Amino acid sequence: MITTIIVNAIRMGTIFLFGCLGEILTEKAGHLNLGIPGIMCIGATGGGFAVKLYAGNVTEVNGLVLVILSILGTMLFAGLAGLIYSFLTVTMNANQNVTGLTMTTFGVGFMKFFAKRIYDQKLYVSVSGYFKNLFGFEKSSNAFAQIFLSHGVLVYLSILTAILLTLFLKKSRFGLYLRSIGESPATADAAGINVTKYKYVFIILGSAISGLGGLYYVMDRSAGTQFAEAAIDSFGWMAVALVIASLWKPIFAVFGSIVFGGLSIMDAQLKTLSLSDQKLFALLPYLITVIVLIVVSMLKLKDNQPPSYLGQTYFREDR
Repeated sequence: MITTIIVNAIRMGTIFLFGCLGEILTEKAGHLNLGIPGIMCIGATGGGFAVKLYAGNVTEVNGLVLVILSILGTMLFAGLAGLIYSFLTVTMNANQNVTGLTMTTFGVGFMKFFAKRIYDQKLYVSVSGYFKNLFGFEKSSNAFAQIFLSHGVLVYLSILTAILLTLFLKKSRFGLYLRSIGESPATADAAGINVTKYKYVFIILGSAISGLGGLYYVMDRSAGTQFAEAAIDSFGWMAVALVIASLWKPIFAVFGSIVFGGLSIMDAQLKTLSLSDQKLFALLPYLITVIVLIVVSMLKLKDNQPPSYLGQTYFREDR
């Protein structure tokens, strides 16, 4: 039972992880994007379009091509949503919170509208196998194989993305530029860094990464059985909470996503125990986030604080 819980926690946590990693990039650029839940929905729609266009029009599906096209479709749609958000908040200086909430509302409606028109359950269920169980150990009786080798391609892609983002933010020159923009855009601007360009690039990239969480839910977690009715936006809000719980560090987000995933599926695992307060487990991720905020604020650890300019609008002429 412990092995089953760990495996399911990793799989459920992948939804949160993609959304969290994308939001970390966005927040490092100084923008609080509350549109992540909607962008994840838009990303799922883009991946759904790619699956429908490719797998619905060929007699023999190439699994590798299908996965690649769906990932590209997801990142394209989610990236375009990030472009809209960037234009409104970077160029037009619109309020970030209002813009993000509007994007979430739009994204949920966008998915529900188009999913009903492109969704083919038989097709999606059949092609979901290309996304699941990359190494073929899903039914293995070995605990190690189940925990580490029984997942789909997007699970491993999420972990690889977290590792690459960690190296990028800590070891690369461009990662330093990005962090400086989030801390003090005026100083970065004075140093010759194109603040507007960096904001656009990383908000769009962050949105594209977040969108993969929606694709993962539709094509892996639900095995193609849910689309229009999928509550992807609710997972998006937990992904935003995970950013805080992981202290804005991508590698911490990997472990945090597993914890969040475990707590999210715990009520289902405990149904057989007939506990009356099973649903309380669903509240624990948010409680953990609050506790982390309190502890970090009390300790005043500089490396574990959010970017100093997070959520603020930068006016270049004021520097």
